[in-house]
Amino acid sequence: LQVSVADVTLPCSYEWLGVTSRLVVTPLTDRAYLAFTQAARLHAGLAPAGPAGTGKTETVKDMARLLNAPCVVSNCSEQVTPADLARVLKGLAGAGAVGCFDEFNRLLVGALSVAAEQFGAVAAARRAGATEVLLPGD
Repeated sequence: LQVSVADVTLPCSYEWLGVTSRLVVTPLTDRAYLAFTQAARLHAGLAPAGPAGTGKTETVKDMARLLNAPCVVSNCSEQVTPADLARVLKGLAGAGAVGCFDEFNRLLVGALSVAAEQFGAVAAARRAGATEVLLPGD
C-alpha cells in the first residue's frame, strides 16, 4: 500500500490508528502536505514555522495519520539534553514513527547544535540505506 502526493510515492504503514477526525484541507494544509512529502522523498526533516496556535503540530500529526504511521510529539524545553534527543530518535526509528519536536526553539544552544548533528546523521544514514547509525552525543 502506498500514498502518492504530486511526484512522491511513500510507503503506507499498516499501523491501525483507529477512526480519527481529519483536518480541514485548505490551501495552507495542502502546501504543508506537499512540503512534508518532498522532505520525506529527500530523507530530510521539515520545520514548519509560524505563530503559535496555527496548527503546525496538528498538520504533522494529520500527515502521519494519512500514512498510517504513529506520530510521537515531544515537547522540547531547556532541560532536554542531547542524550534525551538521541533516545527519542532511537525510539522513532525503531517504531517507524513520525516525530514532531514541539517548541524546538526552546532547546539550549549546545543541545540544538548536537540535535542538528543527530538529525543530519539520521538523514545521511537513510539516504545511504544504512540499517544502523551512530548518533553524536549518545
